[in-house]
Amino acid sequence: MNYRNPKLLQLARMLPCQLCNIEDGTVVAAHSNQLVDGKGKGIKAHDYRIASLCYNCHFELDQGSRLSKQDRKEQWDYAHRKTIGEFFDRGYINT
Repeated sequence: MNYRNPKLLQLARMLPCQLCNIEDGTVVAAHSNQLVDGKGKGIKAHDYRIASLCYNCHFELDQGSRLSKQDRKEQWDYAHRKTIGEFFDRGYINT
C-alpha cells in the first residue's frame, strides 16, 4: 500500500514550480514515475515522492519528447529535492 498524505499534496501547490520557478496557478504535486518510488500500472508513487511542478514542466517530464528518459529522471529528482528543501525552509515541515 502506498503512502498517502493530502496535506503534502496541498503544500506542493503552495510553491512555485521547482524547475521553471513560475507561479501560474497550475503547480501541482507531481509524483515520481519510478518503480522504486512505488509507481505501478495505475498506481501513483508514494505521496512523499513528489515535486512541485507547473503544468508545462509536469507534462514534459511525464510525456514530453524533448528530454531523454535519463534527463527526465534527473530533472524530476532535482525538482523533488528542491521541493522537500522548500518545505523545510518555509517551516511547512518541522523536525
